Amino acid sequence: MWKNSNGSLTDMPRPMSEKIIKTHPKPILTKIVSKTPGRLRLRVAHSHRQKEEMQRLAKTLEANPSINDVRTNIHQGSITIQHNADDESFKNVLAALYDLGIIFADITAGKTEAAAGVSNSIVDLNQRVHDITNGLIDLRIIMPIGLASLSIRQLLTKGLQLETIPWYVLAWYAFDSFIKLHGNTSQPKSTSEE
Repeated sequence: MWKNSNGSLTDMPRPMSEKIIKTHPKPILTKIVSKTPGRLRLRVAHSHRQKEEMQRLAKTLEANPSINDVRTNIHQGSITIQHNADDESFKNVLAALYDLGIIFADITAGKTEAAAGVSNSIVDLNQRVHDITNGLIDLRIIMPIGLASLSIRQLLTKGLQLETIPWYVLAWYAFDSFIKLHGNTSQPKSTSEE
């Protein structure tokens, strides 16, 4: 406890945590689409294809003396950078991209917006079925049972016919989907605080 200028007791301010001080912006995943002397074309991941974000990147890059021109296409997620053709200029461009938080990676590794939308719809439908049946069944049970029923129907009505969709293919899909849907997908929980 210290006395302030009014003579009152007060706590000393505590230093900020190093975690708070050293926060970095979220990395911007990009992929180099083409690289020729004096020209670099990047494709930005879907999560950073907002108009404001792309314009911010373009304006910051245009301020670099090694960069002559920057063009963006928001719908395609591309950034085309025109720079001096020498190696030193290219190194400066890469340094500027790194300073902006741009890292080069396989941007298709994550889910696309369409895949995420379909996945979220299936998860929502599964939750609704689970809620309606009071937890008795869900899509992980309905799918394999449905495919198994189709395989038995094919076997009874068409016999061991090898045309169209044979019964054993549907039986395999039933077995395979059951195994995949009931596999161990839980992640071990970390007990350490980060």
